[in-house]
Amino acid sequence: MSAFPFEVQARCPATRARSGILHTPHGPVPTPCFAPVGTQASVKSVSPIELVEMGAVLVLANTYHLYLRPGDEVIARLGGLHRFMGWPHPLLTDSGGFQVFSLEHRVHVTEEGVSFRSHIDGSEHFFSPERVVHIQERLGADILMAFDQCVSAPNAPEVFEQAMERTHRWFDRCQAARTRADQALFGILQGGTIPELRARSAAFMVERGLEGYAIGGLSVGETKAEMLAVLDVLEPLLPADRPRYLMGVGSPEDLLESVARGIDLFDCVLPTRIARNGALFVRSGRMNIRNAVYAEDPRPVEEGCACYTCRNFSRAYLRHLIRCEELLGYRLNTVHNLYFLLRLMADVRQAIGAGSYHDFCRRFLAGFQVRHEEVRRLNKDARRRHNRRLEEGAGPDEW
Repeated sequence: MSAFPFEVQARCPATRARSGILHTPHGPVPTPCFAPVGTQASVKSVSPIELVEMGAVLVLANTYHLYLRPGDEVIARLGGLHRFMGWPHPLLTDSGGFQVFSLEHRVHVTEEGVSFRSHIDGSEHFFSPERVVHIQERLGADILMAFDQCVSAPNAPEVFEQAMERTHRWFDRCQAARTRADQALFGILQGGTIPELRARSAAFMVERGLEGYAIGGLSVGETKAEMLAVLDVLEPLLPADRPRYLMGVGSPEDLLESVARGIDLFDCVLPTRIARNGALFVRSGRMNIRNAVYAEDPRPVEEGCACYTCRNFSRAYLRHLIRCEELLGYRLNTVHNLYFLLRLMADVRQAIGAGSYHDFCRRFLAGFQVRHEEVRRLNKDARRRHNRRLEEGAGPDEW
């Protein structure tokens, strides 16, 4: 019997949404589930107990960053990642592949693996599929990700195909390198936005009978319509009794659309990243707390929200903190955004169980307006601050 049984407990009659429980050695994960990202063994600015109070049950940590600092062997000697970061609940570690490939000019890819230079001190390192598995085994997470080659979109079909085929060969090497039975290894489906390639990747992974299936290579430059089209292709091809994990997706509208296409697990830096840039999730869309209209606004971010931030502080105060670059502002915004997504996923599970997910999703999306110009402006401001952080030594996926 698998150490990671997955039970589908309810299905939406009008969509492909389902709710269930993924069992792990460190506790159950109710699905659909959003996992906050703790890049360096810490979800930025919030403590583990606060995450629990918000409703988080699964946290993701970054293999690339932890390998470089403080080192996977150090973490192993200190009792593993759960003990190191004070998180006794389920943990997932990515392979570090996305971060390595995002280094661009610092990377050299061969069939054997990837040579790269550290963003911290320029030192040379090498990741092979085997080494990535052994690093994650030392970290001790419940769910490990196989090493894959991620390429951005748009791109040529042959680039997507070559990366997919290399990902497949690397998966077999990851599988052969495993030494622990108390950790699940998820394979990552690649193939870009090309339906035929995605179907081939699904067939390859399904043949290997995995403990879970991750969908990579999305949210890397393709349109939302292209991303959803890939999910439409994959949903009927993946086993119904195994969890499906969409990597790097975390905006509310994308979560709901993806749940409707049978996705169970999500992670993304979006809620914590945009919080530090002054953007807050609300039921009507995104609020830019930097706007002057909030300078004397005594209301909470959102009426009726039960998060610590909304129960205690005004929009005016949050605007003041962010404009002054006070650390408390980043923290309070992060608390609100994470609470918003975690509460949303709890509502999603409840709606699926009640057989009303289609109506819930339709109502939410009707009221949630994605203001593209506002998002672009926030992203431009975020990129400017990110570039400044890079000059100060921040690494990939930290901004």
